[in-house]
Amino acid sequence: MKQQKSPLESRWVAVNGLRIYTRASTEPIADHDTAIVLVHGLAVSSRYMIPTARLLASHCRVYIPDLPGYGRSGKPAHTLTMVELGDALADWMDAIGLQKATLLGNSMGCQIIANFALRHPQRIDRAVLVGPTMDPRACTARQEVWRWLLNIPGEPLVLFPIVLLDTVQIGIRRFLHTFRYALQDRIEEHLPHMHVPTLVVRGTRDTVVPQRWAEEVTKMLPGGRLVMIEGAAHDVNFNSPEQLTREVLSFLREEHPTGRPVELRSPWL
Repeated sequence: MKQQKSPLESRWVAVNGLRIYTRASTEPIADHDTAIVLVHGLAVSSRYMIPTARLLASHCRVYIPDLPGYGRSGKPAHTLTMVELGDALADWMDAIGLQKATLLGNSMGCQIIANFALRHPQRIDRAVLVGPTMDPRACTARQEVWRWLLNIPGEPLVLFPIVLLDTVQIGIRRFLHTFRYALQDRIEEHLPHMHVPTLVVRGTRDTVVPQRWAEEVTKMLPGGRLVMIEGAAHDVNFNSPEQLTREVLSFLREEHPTGRPVELRSPWL
């Protein structure tokens, strides 16, 4: 039996003296079709984005970089802040020749996107914020850790070996420093300045991002809309990729402020 070709392939590119690892879609999508960049969260890497990336790859160009310090990418001399991670994302886009894209992030990845949108507004077409952190009412390490512990029963068991491997690769010191930077980052100050269509996604079992905070995020965004994924915990991109992909593709087909919807290769299933 002929082995089916994977919809994702590994690529490497040099960015600011570091080798950056990227998973990219292999489908020959036309240049005018939309590109989506998936931005991972704290401690994890592109690995836990794969379930959603595989589904999106049939419809648009998909990229999932391991940001500097994460996964298979090179480790910078110091731990990057949220602002620096956003700038590193822009530098990576320059390196691969990607001028503009829709950015989809989970958890801390949403904070990176918010910083990116403020500093590089011409590079972002739309945004998808899946379980955005940090809730201002839980911006201490103790509060966030407790919310994460409550979230664990809602995630698939197969997620935890991935998280463990990624945490080992980032290292405990870099993890702790990044966690501190994420707690200090005030996403609520950035959201009102994100002038792009933005889809906010929350799983109904997400204990890290309560319903109240998801609604506040949506209201702060100039062009925000909230959708709920029934029965999903925090990492919707891993635990509910089919539902998330359906919502993302529907969002991309909505009319853009330029007067036309984003072009996709084929309709949803």
